[in-house]
Amino acid sequence: VVLAQELGSTNQNTPVVSVTRISDKIVLDGQLNETGWKSAPAIGELVQQQPKTGQAPSEKTVIHLLHDDNNLYIGVIAFDREPDRIIATNMARDASLSSDDRIEILLDTFRDQRSAYYFATNPVGASVDGLAFGNGKLNTDWDAIWDLRTQQTDEGWTAEIAIPFKSLSFPEGSSTWGFNINRSIYRKLEQDRWSGARLEADFLQVSEAGEITNLTGLKQGVGLDIRPFIASRWLNEPGSDSDLDFDPGLDLFYNITPNLRFTGTVNTDFGETEVDARQINLSRYSLFFPEKRAFFLEDAGVFDFSSTGPSPAGGLARTGADVYPFFSRRIGLLNGAEVPLMLGGKLTGTIGSRDIGILYARTDETSLVEKKDFFVGRFKQNILEQSYIGGIVTDGHPSANTSGQTYGLDLHLATSDFLDRKNLVFNGYALRGQTDGVSGDDLSYGFWAQYPNDKWDAQFVFREIQENFNPGIGFAQRKNVRMYRVAGSYNPRPNDFLNIQQAFHDLYYTHFVNLENGQVESSELYVAPFDWHFFSGDAIHAIADFSRRFERLFEPFEISPGIILPSGDYYFNRSKISLASARKRPLSGNLSIGWGEYWSGRAEEITVSLSYKLPPWFRASISTRQTLAHLPEGDFTARVITATLNFAVSPSLSFSNLVQYDNRSDILGWQSRMRWTIKPGSDLFLSFNQGWTYRDDDVRSFDPTESKVAVKLQYTFRF
Repeated sequence: VVLAQELGSTNQNTPVVSVTRISDKIVLDGQLNETGWKSAPAIGELVQQQPKTGQAPSEKTVIHLLHDDNNLYIGVIAFDREPDRIIATNMARDASLSSDDRIEILLDTFRDQRSAYYFATNPVGASVDGLAFGNGKLNTDWDAIWDLRTQQTDEGWTAEIAIPFKSLSFPEGSSTWGFNINRSIYRKLEQDRWSGARLEADFLQVSEAGEITNLTGLKQGVGLDIRPFIASRWLNEPGSDSDLDFDPGLDLFYNITPNLRFTGTVNTDFGETEVDARQINLSRYSLFFPEKRAFFLEDAGVFDFSSTGPSPAGGLARTGADVYPFFSRRIGLLNGAEVPLMLGGKLTGTIGSRDIGILYARTDETSLVEKKDFFVGRFKQNILEQSYIGGIVTDGHPSANTSGQTYGLDLHLATSDFLDRKNLVFNGYALRGQTDGVSGDDLSYGFWAQYPNDKWDAQFVFREIQENFNPGIGFAQRKNVRMYRVAGSYNPRPNDFLNIQQAFHDLYYTHFVNLENGQVESSELYVAPFDWHFFSGDAIHAIADFSRRFERLFEPFEISPGIILPSGDYYFNRSKISLASARKRPLSGNLSIGWGEYWSGRAEEITVSLSYKLPPWFRASISTRQTLAHLPEGDFTARVITATLNFAVSPSLSFSNLVQYDNRSDILGWQSRMRWTIKPGSDLFLSFNQGWTYRDDDVRSFDPTESKVAVKLQYTFRF
């Protein structure tokens, strides 16, 4: 390993290592016993990022890098003097490894310090992959074709990873990539990192990565992946004949150049997609449901826009006024019903110093809406080291006989060298969203600045969303408002005082003004004086959280069926406690209780969750969120109950079950899903959905509603 200053890099502290080229075959078995592994030097020592920043790790980690014409190989020997205490609780594909020992890898193939491929595994061989973008965001719904094997030994555990160059995009003529690797030893809450082991640097901060060189002679073949699939659905609804569909389809991926990729889909099926998490809306504003469909999630970071964020401190609410000029759930979904996607295509990648994204989709005709065409164009011109200026245009609207267009510009400025290597971020944007020729008061614009660092975190947000702003295939939670948020957090590390790893103290103030009359619409002061995270993994997230909230209703609001709050001003003070036990234990849980004034009366908000793990095969959890309101206009209870039961036979075969009930819709739903990865890139999905409606009468029973079975088999051919 040498320092980057010797090779002309801009950061003299950047580690650099040469990848050893081999001609011998590597057999993935987790043993690292081939000649290539023995001949390649290790990349150098990792450094503790926490808890003892800058010191040598408590356990040694040896990492080797190899490549041949077709693959990058990463070999990891993770020594552990207490191998019986290694934590590995999950081996399902794309499972959360946040409470496991794990290895995480970043590959910044364009060395642009902005985006990277993400790969992770744990001691039982879970495969997690994703796209890191925006210097801290991660989309793990992107699936690459890659392979790995792990082994647990008397000295710790090993991982042997092969990443085909066909699965990556990279510039021609460049032999240097950004690279970083992180090892987590969860029982010690320890993070060991190759590059950027500072408390101010998140691992997903691609700008902190080191460099790997000697990546020459790489082959992508023709650069074409063809993935045909067969999908079938059986649907049965009480009182009607059952319906059986059988449809073939095709997904296509083609690297036009090594850094420009086309993704196409025909007769797309989303039968493998997980159902949405239940929510009950007790606010006056729209709820946000994240995208879960694979076609739209792949390369989603390209379309990311600077009109959202910044993220608040853990456990605190977002502003509720994020703006998305492109929100892919507006394509193929209408009023909760699926609209078939006939075909779609995306062109994503990099041309010079510019990132581009172009998307086209056509949906089929249904009883609700005619055939529709949708278009999105996005570019980002990279400037400086971590910044860009960009633009977006969209065309289309999901509703029947309706059209819409959105245009906008955004600016992202970021540095990790502010005031002695601290982070500073600024984002600004301006958008026009028009529907069916409605003009005037159709703008949204704003900016936010954040100082996101380990000990101190501060932010200021300004955003305006005008009354007629309507991004046709976008999403805005609130309209006709001007919003301000100012916030600060002081988060010291008390050096073993009371075994506290870090103590968080937050102060947030959010203010909304109605644009029509200039009056305050809502505001909230939130104070979180105690949020203590212990080295044991337990946490007291709140002991004396306090919020002072104001809401002005300009018209009556039906907060629950039959319970209507009159227009007027409402002030309420609330408090909260929140506790969490360490997730490293087989049985863990969370408890949160909020109480105090609520609109015209009082309410208790209770959230309880329990989780049980039998590593690494079995995981079960149950949780409930309840609001028990006592108002002069009437009492009500809003309750959501969720249970999961997941079982993994191996890293390639897993079963998941999700059961949900809410007393607003009185619907009980169950989804059971199986995923069998026959080989990387080829999968069999099987899902079963069943619904019941609660009948609150003398019988008090759950009556079955629709039943649905979906099967999808896909197989990838690589050229």
